Amino acid sequence: MNEQQNSKDTTFLPVLQKGIWLFGITAWIFGLTDRSIALFSDGYLSAIDIVQLFTASFFFISWLFLNPFAIARAAKNTQAKNSNQKVGIVR
Repeated sequence: MNEQQNSKDTTFLPVLQKGIWLFGITAWIFGLTDRSIALFSDGYLSAIDIVQLFTASFFFISWLFLNPFAIARAAKNTQAKNSNQKVGIVR
């Protein structure tokens, strides 16, 4: 029973992480679109609006770098390199 529960947990958590990350992407795209429309709708570009747009863009790009699967792939590659070095396999 405990093995089955661990198996469900290990398959559920990556799906949850990906779902949260994808929801965040859609939310940031919506927010950037909203800010862009608000920026250009009145025909006057103020410095505050431009700073808000650049700040939202910065956070969106930061969110993209928080991809949980890129981190997992990097960890797997590091583990694979370390295990190859322990065995003595040279690539």
